Amino acid sequence: MSRRLRTIIGMVALATLNACGGGPSGPPPDNLENACAIVAQKPHYLRAFKATERRWGVPVPVQMATIYQESKFDGEARTPFRWTLGVIPMGRQSSAYGYSQALDGTWEEYLNDGNRAARRNDIRDATDFMGWYMAQSNQRLGIPMHDARNHYLAYHEGRTGFSRGSYNAKPWLLRVSGEVGQRAIVYDQQLRACGRR
Repeated sequence: MSRRLRTIIGMVALATLNACGGGPSGPPPDNLENACAIVAQKPHYLRAFKATERRWGVPVPVQMATIYQESKFDGEARTPFRWTLGVIPMGRQSSAYGYSQALDGTWEEYLNDGNRAARRNDIRDATDFMGWYMAQSNQRLGIPMHDARNHYLAYHEGRTGFSRGSYNAKPWLLRVSGEVGQRAIVYDQQLRACGRR
């Protein structure tokens, strides 16, 4: 087999793996309802969460609950397409991408703050980004690090929107932020029960 043919076969195999969810981030964990099952299946997730907790002070369950809500632990997650007349694609709803669903502009701020090689579909970079963002929300808005509900509101609305209380006009977002807060509590209890906290 020629070298060129082997290269082509390798590229086709890599493209197939990526299409099947075996790309850089791999498929999401099987059981997203149980924090212990998540970190047992993906031990590198726990290492990333703990590194972010050490660096930025954001508790592991807060990170996990936010990632669950944003991407369901899918490193390749993107917002849906917008359609005109039901058939013409008009681009995605936003530039949000990866585990943390960071927007292009906010991600660029993060990159400019020192982590130039970071990728949104890398769990270590995504959790570090969330820690960076939430640490600023703690400093500027006084949101306690363990307050997953309000960190999620500031994460979703931006710090300016949070300061203005823009979320109060969005009953669905208040409901979702409450779910994030509750999930952080459940994840914390689960992690303590299996000795991972």
